[in-house]
Amino acid sequence: MDTGFHVPVLLGEVVTWLRPRARGCYLDCTIGLAGTAERILEASDPDGILIGIDRDPTAITCAETKLRAYKSRVKLFCENFQNVQSALHSANVKQVDGMVFDLGVSSAQLAQPERGFSFQQDGPLDMRMNPTQGPSAAHLVNTLPETRLAHLIYTFGEERYSRRIARAIVSARTHAPLRTTMELSHVIQRAVPGAYRHGRLHPATRTFQAFRLAVNDELDALQTVLTHVPHLLAPGARACVISFHSLEDRIVKQSFRGLAQDAPDQWAVLTKKPVVPSPEERTTNPRARSAKLRVLERLPRMGATSVTRGHA
Repeated sequence: MDTGFHVPVLLGEVVTWLRPRARGCYLDCTIGLAGTAERILEASDPDGILIGIDRDPTAITCAETKLRAYKSRVKLFCENFQNVQSALHSANVKQVDGMVFDLGVSSAQLAQPERGFSFQQDGPLDMRMNPTQGPSAAHLVNTLPETRLAHLIYTFGEERYSRRIARAIVSARTHAPLRTTMELSHVIQRAVPGAYRHGRLHPATRTFQAFRLAVNDELDALQTVLTHVPHLLAPGARACVISFHSLEDRIVKQSFRGLAQDAPDQWAVLTKKPVVPSPEERTTNPRARSAKLRVLERLPRMGATSVTRGHA
């Protein structure tokens, strides 16, 4: 995994909303290349604690290297974030002063052809965040019936041509199993109308998203971890979640809104509208274009009557 220069999406905004401070304890549930974690540690100097989680073993190894200078202040766990309570128990922590999620596949993972996330580079059709766990994308592509393939592609990819693509996959695999990302990409491109092949998005984008979400059970994991958030945030703490497509964003929005509506004296959604990257960031970092940041705060005390909304 490339550990060179890398700036996480909405980094400045996340750190501003999170408000790291000395003696605070912070949780990065998708530590990746540890760019956000490093900024949190810098801002919480000299004794803030960072607990980092990632289901990708390579990401944990990279984070260990990047955060070596902060070793006494860092605890890392190779874990699916839906099991966050187990990780915190191992760290002997009950509540945190802030938590961050940067959802989806990372640019570093996309850059590794052997991981199978990208339709722009040829590699094995894998897509697993943790390559040692669960069935790969190739297993789903080559074993699911046509109707289930179409449902998966439509539900998780919001792909309008899901039936045509599913039919084409089933037809192609009768000759030989689809094993690589390019093989699947070519099948998709041949299945969709010509105008769609030359649209704004690559025609394989939504289908690859659908298989990745299904392989890693990402939406269920997100829904599960969000049910833990109320128990993990200390009074005055904030949760910052960056999502990259409507399915994730809808889950986060509904979860945060539900808490604030059910207990307005305990919870506040600080982002009336999601925070999006600046034009400059969208230009310099293409991955940032679809990012949305939502922020939830556990109010400092019961019965609080005011909260700053729309400002960090």
